[in-house]
Amino acid sequence: MKFSSSIAFVAAALLSSVSALPSSLQPRAVVYGAAEGFAKGVTGGGSASPVTPRTTDELIKYLGDSSPRVIVLDREFDFTGTEGTEVGSGCSPWGTASGCQIAINKNGWCDNYQPNAPKVSRISYDKAGVLGITVASDKTLVGLGSKGVIKGKGLRMVNGVKNIIIQNVHITNLNPQFVWGGDAITIDGADMVWIDHVKTSLIGRQHIVLGNGPSNRVTISNSEIDGRTNWSATCDGNHYWGMYFTGSNDMVTLKGNFIHHTTGRSPKVAGNTLLHAVNNYFISSPGHNFEISAGGKVLAEGNVFTDASAPVESGMTGQLFTADNGSACRAVLGRNCAGNTLNNSGAFRGSSTDFLQNFAGKNIASASSSSQVDVTHVGFGRI
Repeated sequence: MKFSSSIAFVAAALLSSVSALPSSLQPRAVVYGAAEGFAKGVTGGGSASPVTPRTTDELIKYLGDSSPRVIVLDREFDFTGTEGTEVGSGCSPWGTASGCQIAINKNGWCDNYQPNAPKVSRISYDKAGVLGITVASDKTLVGLGSKGVIKGKGLRMVNGVKNIIIQNVHITNLNPQFVWGGDAITIDGADMVWIDHVKTSLIGRQHIVLGNGPSNRVTISNSEIDGRTNWSATCDGNHYWGMYFTGSNDMVTLKGNFIHHTTGRSPKVAGNTLLHAVNNYFISSPGHNFEISAGGKVLAEGNVFTDASAPVESGMTGQLFTADNGSACRAVLGRNCAGNTLNNSGAFRGSSTDFLQNFAGKNIASASSSSQVDVTHVGFGRI
């Protein structure tokens, strides 16, 4: 199936039966395929004997210990309530209607950054969602079929960890009513991380966040950022806090992902981040997709935007090349860049080319024509 302007058609393809897939794509308990782009060569837990946790405590133990691990998820791990409930205060910077998110006053955020916003004197939220599970080096976490669900808690790769694979996992329900309620995937001060066929949904803050520390080489592929929600910062059922790439030395490959029902920061790119965004499908975005601030360097090629109001936010202070002149890539990538396609969408233009030299000598993902973008096998439960 090639790309279509019909949201319903895309959704139907994603929800079709796994049993209809060819045998080579049937559910499996080992890593499928290999990383492209900057994290090419990542091995995770390698040939370690697979382990299958039975409880949330076992999952935490396997992810955080010092042994190489291949961890297979064959069930849902529900963390809600496992750490109790936090009661605190907050504010409503985006409105007080039922569809608006409330912000937790984390580290005085409401006091310092939204002093004029209506105050909320008492809110309660699940503590487990606020901080993700620590993932140590040399780990593979892979879901079996459509069973590998982590509910109420995210994953956190920080403080120098490296060589990690997360594949075919669904992370969901992290205090979606509340900003600062939790991030699905956090990478900060890491290297060689591959996120593949992962779905994130109903998240309080960021679906994927790369912190201010160097995250070095990261590949995010074939994953679904599902922004549908009953609570959002834009009060319209579309999540604002999508992907946040602002590290001090980050190289991110974002390939073949399905990003929908978002209304901002999908992704935000800043700091000193080199982003290769290739063959992604952005659909149903009433706000902006790319937010490119100082230090952000983005090569966007072969992407499809459908019903995207603003593929890039106005006032960009970073650098963007949208492959309008495909031959400009040949000197560094060894091939022409693939043009992007816009269907019922705003303008998407960027002509900066001097930063393309940063791709020299790196592992670069291949690119197909935007007319070949295919979301049939994208997301959780699709391998």
